[in-house]
Amino acid sequence: MRPLAALLFVLLASGLLPGPSWAGEGRSAREVLDRADDLFRGRSSHGRLTMKVKTANYAREMTLEAWSKGKDLSLVRILAPQKEKGTATLRSAENVWNWLPNVQRVVKVPSSLMGGSWMGSHFTHDDLVKQSRMADDFTYETTFEGARGGRDVVEVTLKPKPDAAVVWGKVVVVARGSDLLPVEIVYHDEDGALARTMVFSDFKDVGGRAVPVRWTVTPAGAPGESTEIVYHSLEFDVSLDDGFFSLQNLQR
Repeated sequence: MRPLAALLFVLLASGLLPGPSWAGEGRSAREVLDRADDLFRGRSSHGRLTMKVKTANYAREMTLEAWSKGKDLSLVRILAPQKEKGTATLRSAENVWNWLPNVQRVVKVPSSLMGGSWMGSHFTHDDLVKQSRMADDFTYETTFEGARGGRDVVEVTLKPKPDAAVVWGKVVVVARGSDLLPVEIVYHDEDGALARTMVFSDFKDVGGRAVPVRWTVTPAGAPGESTEIVYHSLEFDVSLDDGFFSLQNLQR
């Protein structure tokens, strides 16, 4: 699977300020993609959340804390359970590191592994820290716009650029027509088969902007498996120095 990492958390550039309704206007595919990529970004952000993972072999729950600043700085730290407490992921520009307190090691994540699972979940490192951007890595076009399932939506279909470092053969983003916020992202593998579906729900007003506080990823071909993220607190434009996002702070 391809990189989560926003999502997971850091999910947490500007651009998600409360916006006008796009209904009836010329909505661009690029706007839809940027809204999805910048979903939790602001000048800075801080949040706490839980992540529940269900697989055929185990079920686990983690409590997480996440910070971000701009588009290039983010830090995610595990608060619970105790055996994983302190494990953290830092992104600074194009670099991503993991801190593993049990072995007292900082491990840099190579770009070739950004698509790997983060902490056994169905999210990837890239989901979590959003190192890549869809509009940069894919060609895209609007493939549907109108009423579907009782609501107005805009659908954008993406195909990877030849030189893009992505593992997906196709991605489909579905957004609300009213504000272009994502409600579903469907990922297909290089052979065109369905790989996973990410659903955004429970939209709430946070700091004057609507955001989905619940994210659910369901892998294809694995009945009953899923990873769900729920934000319990979230604030934007908090005071954070660039020095907060350092390798020293990663290990604290």
